Amino acid sequence: MAVGMMQRSRRDGSVMVGVLGVLLLSLGGCASEPPKPAPTVTPDQVRSHADKAFEKLKQEEQSRGTDPAMTP
Repeated sequence: MAVGMMQRSRRDGSVMVGVLGVLLLSLGGCASEPPKPAPTVTPDQVRSHADKAFEKLKQEEQSRGTDPAMTP
């Protein structure tokens, strides 16, 4: 009976070592992927976004001027 338990514990230990090995290899595989480059923004895109934001700001200022409750 003791021999059976000893064989079982060896088998359980080897399974555990195998599982840990697979886990470490999978984590190492994910870590070795190169990082994705940041998207590049062209000056025209920056200008366009700034123009849209400025237009929105002007519209908000105009709507505040017509609403007396919104003025400070």
